[in-house]
Amino acid sequence: MPFKLRESSDNYYELVVSEPLDREKVPEYDITFTVTDRGSPPLSDNETMTLELLDVNDNVPQFPQSFYTIRVMENNAPGALLSSLTAFDPDLHENQYLVYFIIEKEIANTSMSMLFSINPENGNLYALKTFDYEIEKEFLFHIEARDSGSPPLSSNVTVHIIIVDQNDNAPVIVSPWRAHGSVVEEKIPRSTDKGSLIAKVIALDTDSVHNSRITYQFLQVTDATLFSLDQYNGEIRTMRMFSYRDPRHQRLVVVAKDNGEPALSATVTIKLTTIETAVKAYTDMTEEPLEYDIFSDINLYLVIGLGSVSFLLLITILVTIVIKCQKPKPSKAAPPSRNSVISERNS
Repeated sequence: MPFKLRESSDNYYELVVSEPLDREKVPEYDITFTVTDRGSPPLSDNETMTLELLDVNDNVPQFPQSFYTIRVMENNAPGALLSSLTAFDPDLHENQYLVYFIIEKEIANTSMSMLFSINPENGNLYALKTFDYEIEKEFLFHIEARDSGSPPLSSNVTVHIIIVDQNDNAPVIVSPWRAHGSVVEEKIPRSTDKGSLIAKVIALDTDSVHNSRITYQFLQVTDATLFSLDQYNGEIRTMRMFSYRDPRHQRLVVVAKDNGEPALSATVTIKLTTIETAVKAYTDMTEEPLEYDIFSDINLYLVIGLGSVSFLLLITILVTIVIKCQKPKPSKAAPPSRNSVISERNS
């Protein structure tokens, strides 16, 4: 026991404390005093005293945890109970009576007291609004527990609110672009090779990573042996070349489905028309060098120029030959002599 007797005068003793007392450990003591004389035989007498310790406010409130993580499903009802944060104070009476507060903190000009509320008497934490995961994903703030002693003592705990996503957003198809409704019209050459890229469907989902995972499937297809669809990237390719038996118009209905529970989806209809003329396919094109086109035009001009000059030169030569071969007209002044006729014939 943390007590001892100290003699103050003859046959008078004082009960003194030998070490600090803690009411929270031992609230009271039953002390028995025994007095014995020195006779033979010795005689004695006993007396018991109960010592009750008074409380002082020497203990701060304590939370079971120093950090609380609370998950809240989005689209919650306003006023829903999120959790109960209860602290403990081993003191007595007013030193034990606790009051709970949210330590003010502003996020985007909004204080925590506008988003959450705590019961000052029991520490129940409530949500004051409906949360949307796509807008607000988490909150971090502190809650304080303060006793009513004099002077008051307090402690605080960190609270991390995590908004859990629900699959409340359907996929939105952003490619191919649709001017009206959900129908897209495309033209492709009938001579398209096997494995050519016809179209690519792209859908976006604003939910969380798990719920926004998109897969693509054919909902309807005119000829299942003609087209293939990649379920992960949405690429539509030809599985074979078109034949004369294939209809000119093909109708493909693609559904984009997310990974939520229940799953949400969006559809797009692609109308393909095959044409005989050469149409630039929806494939990766290799650009021709600019120098190739320039030199091709120059060669064409050179060929035309050389051909024109050669043609004029040939015409000139032919005209000259014709003029030289023409006969000169005979003179009327004198009849030609025999020698001159022979000479002319020879020439």
